[in-house]
Amino acid sequence: MLQQLTQAGLLQTVRGPEDAAAAVWLAEHWGTAEAVVAVGACGLVTRLIAPLIADKDSDPAVLVVDPQGRFVVPLLGGHAAGGDRLSQAIAALIGGEAVLTGASAARGRLPLDAFGQAWGWRRGEGDWRGLMVGAARGDQISLRQESGNTLWQSLEAAGSAEAAGPAALVISPHGGDGCRWHPPGLWLGVGCERNTSLAVLERLVAEGLAQQGLAPEAVAGLASIDRKGDEPALLALAEQRGWPLRLYDAPTLAGVTVPHPSEAVAREMGTPSVAEAAALQAAAQAGGPARLLVEKRIGRAGAGERGAATLAVALAGRQWAPQRGSLQLVGSGPGAIALLSGEARQALATTTVWVGYGLYLDLLEPLRRPDQLRREGRLTEETARCAEALDLARQGLDVALISSGDSGIYGMAGLALELWLQLPVLDRPAFTVHPGLSALQLAAARAGAPLMHDFCTISLSDRLTPWEVIERRLKGAASGDFVVALYNPRSLGRPWQLGRAIELLGEGRPATTPVLLARQLGRAEETLSLHTLGSLPQDQVDMLTLVLIGNSSTRVQDGRMVTPRGYPGAALA
Repeated sequence: MLQQLTQAGLLQTVRGPEDAAAAVWLAEHWGTAEAVVAVGACGLVTRLIAPLIADKDSDPAVLVVDPQGRFVVPLLGGHAAGGDRLSQAIAALIGGEAVLTGASAARGRLPLDAFGQAWGWRRGEGDWRGLMVGAARGDQISLRQESGNTLWQSLEAAGSAEAAGPAALVISPHGGDGCRWHPPGLWLGVGCERNTSLAVLERLVAEGLAQQGLAPEAVAGLASIDRKGDEPALLALAEQRGWPLRLYDAPTLAGVTVPHPSEAVAREMGTPSVAEAAALQAAAQAGGPARLLVEKRIGRAGAGERGAATLAVALAGRQWAPQRGSLQLVGSGPGAIALLSGEARQALATTTVWVGYGLYLDLLEPLRRPDQLRREGRLTEETARCAEALDLARQGLDVALISSGDSGIYGMAGLALELWLQLPVLDRPAFTVHPGLSALQLAAARAGAPLMHDFCTISLSDRLTPWEVIERRLKGAASGDFVVALYNPRSLGRPWQLGRAIELLGEGRPATTPVLLARQLGRAEETLSLHTLGSLPQDQVDMLTLVLIGNSSTRVQDGRMVTPRGYPGAALA
């Protein structure tokens, strides 16, 4: 191998056996790798990859990380191969900084030849190099958007675009002049005879899309009647093109108004239309008004083929691509960025949209880039925030749904998961919960070691839980002698519940039991104070306070709160 590479001129610039081994490895994997991450010097990596570079459409991304892990540099394939986004993800993972040297990054602008992928789109034809050269010169880029999500236009990095004259950048289901991004909005309704050849379907689809100048990259999926759910050619087409297949029963399709109903089809299939009805039904299900762009056309078998098929194409009012999107539940911790988990940092770095309550987003704002969209809601509108985040993920975007603390502890994970589970399997984007540091954990760390034995958390808010249930839980915690963390302990609208909770917990432990009040944990305004159960200053407690109450063996010594791992008389090995 070394001799072959040398003869091919691939090793003439390397020095030493380590460099030679790296060159051999790169040559073996260059054609199949999506990305190469090297730890070392940019100069050395440049020499190693120089003989292998072909063009930006086929080369992998090449990233260089300095040996101290401070910087991640996308050396090659920053846009087309996704090197910029990968460098940001790696930097977040290792606590370093992504150093982007492209013209778009330097100007704080979207990379017009790459940004659409983050919005669930596919790139089409056009003079992309010319577009990027013009953008680098500072030219005003004319834009026309005919379909797809428009929220990207409100990004700080989007700048402004003029619509006058021929558009240089077009976002549309159609092909044509200009550089084209294609949101997934087209639905192909297909009907076919049993065992129709795949070639018949392929030809019919290609000709049907070309009839109206529609781009294959804009196809969201296929649709048909459920009786065709096992049709070999239809399944093969879906797998080959990566198009999801929606199936509908005959009564559903029969309820769709179509321009070309057929009595013969009705007698055979139980619905007067398959192709047109399925296309319109799928487009309507994706959201927004559905329009039939290609009416029913028939494709027949050629030489060596068999069967026949029908095709119709409808455009949805909203893009749909849950298989491209993801919903990332991010626990942001108590507030300080330094307390974010590595997983949470990585999720925040790689998502396109952040959804959350304004206060929590404000705390994370130093980490948000100009190409990441911020969507905030009111504190009591959790369901609306979850629904919006899930909707964006179904459109093909990577979305971070942000809670304070841990998303799975009084956070958004449960509500988001319930909504996700209500969706049909085909409509579900990827769903991941990233752990965060809970206020309970930080309070315990600040106080000393109060959670060394069994403990529980109880929210005193009766907005979602009847007070009778909360009282029952408080009584159970008291009788079980748990260390108790009280969340949402006291508000202006319900100032009395904390007093009742103290009364109930005091029935099973002495008045001298230590209590920690931890307010604004992890933030600049953080305050902590130690008290006892019998002398707790309830007027100092609000919704930003966590109340941590020890069990009967918890004590304070030298300003530290500690709960022994065993009760009096227990012996530790």
